[in-house]
Amino acid sequence: MQTLVPEILGWLAFLDRPSVLLQLLGLAVIAATLWQLRRLPPLPALRLLWRLPFALLLLFGELLIALLLALAGQRYGLVLLGIEVSLLWLALRLLEAQLLSRLLSAKARSLLVSRLIRPLFLLYVALRLLDALGSLQDIAMAPLGVWFGSAITLGRLCKVLLVLYLLLAGLELPAQWLSQLLKRGLSMSEGSRRAVEQIMRYLLFALGVVWALASLGVNQTGVLAVAGGLSVGLGFGIKEVFSNIISGLWLLIEGSVRPGEVLMHGGEVCEVRRLGPRATILWRKHDNAELVVPNQDFFTTATTTYTRSDRTRRCNLPLAVSRQWPPDQVQELLIAVAREHRSVLSEPPPVARLINFGPERYEYTLVFSIPDPLLAGSVASDLRLALYRRFQDLGIEPPS
Repeated sequence: MQTLVPEILGWLAFLDRPSVLLQLLGLAVIAATLWQLRRLPPLPALRLLWRLPFALLLLFGELLIALLLALAGQRYGLVLLGIEVSLLWLALRLLEAQLLSRLLSAKARSLLVSRLIRPLFLLYVALRLLDALGSLQDIAMAPLGVWFGSAITLGRLCKVLLVLYLLLAGLELPAQWLSQLLKRGLSMSEGSRRAVEQIMRYLLFALGVVWALASLGVNQTGVLAVAGGLSVGLGFGIKEVFSNIISGLWLLIEGSVRPGEVLMHGGEVCEVRRLGPRATILWRKHDNAELVVPNQDFFTTATTTYTRSDRTRRCNLPLAVSRQWPPDQVQELLIAVAREHRSVLSEPPPVARLINFGPERYEYTLVFSIPDPLLAGSVASDLRLALYRRFQDLGIEPPS
């Protein structure tokens, strides 16, 4: 801190210089003017000019200010920095619009731009501005004290934090690409690919944390001593969190619950969207809701999965038909209606069974297979409607 305070005071002295104030004033005037003009309806003669990006118009204004300052014999270093930033921003926008839109999907492109490209751009601008105000090297060498037996400087700490941020925000796309390559090379299923992707993200982040501790020069004995002292309190305070983390890792390694699988939770058929470190994200189709379920719930309760070996699901449709009609004819009718549905598989074939005799109605069940477990509700509804219409056409009392 004793090094940072004089450095910050030096920035204030730098900003008091007339040449610096003149450059900042010119940049502020051109930016405010363009912003106000862009909000007004464009004149017919300037309609083509107003279609240009704001950063390009700002670049033209900065070039004009630099030219005027050069002709007046004034300094224009900060204006050149503004020109550099504008050019870099235009290059990034061109990269997003032309290259990334062709190589990546909309979701992947949005993640890459919002989590990596634009934050790194803002970091670059901040570092260039700090370097213009003072000595970036002196700021990086500012001591922050001794942590766990190691002297920590501001530059080393910022570098470690930057790497950890890149690991947290930027591991998704590399892990996804590597898992896609493994899927093609090893002919893995989609659920296995998602599990491998998740394990790779955890592994790479763990390696990043180990590198961060080594880069800071932290004494591992001191870290272990502090961790041992806190373990008792943490064990009582957030034992559920650690239990969920261990459960999530075990689920990934064991493969009992994988992203993409369809399982029964709370009496509802759900799809596993994401297996996180603490909780699993399930998607429920009928109301498009996402359920956040703690990982340890899959260890303490029985879970029914429909996609462990394949995605085929065998469904039962119970119904009762008037006893006036022969059971064999009713069974043939049920099978014929099921075969006509486009989502009902022909192998294994649909089967109709007589379950029970009643005083007025006989109870039947229609058993059929579908290729996707999430289609069970819609297919059952379609079959009920088709049976109702067929029974009406034949003059049979609709089933119940």
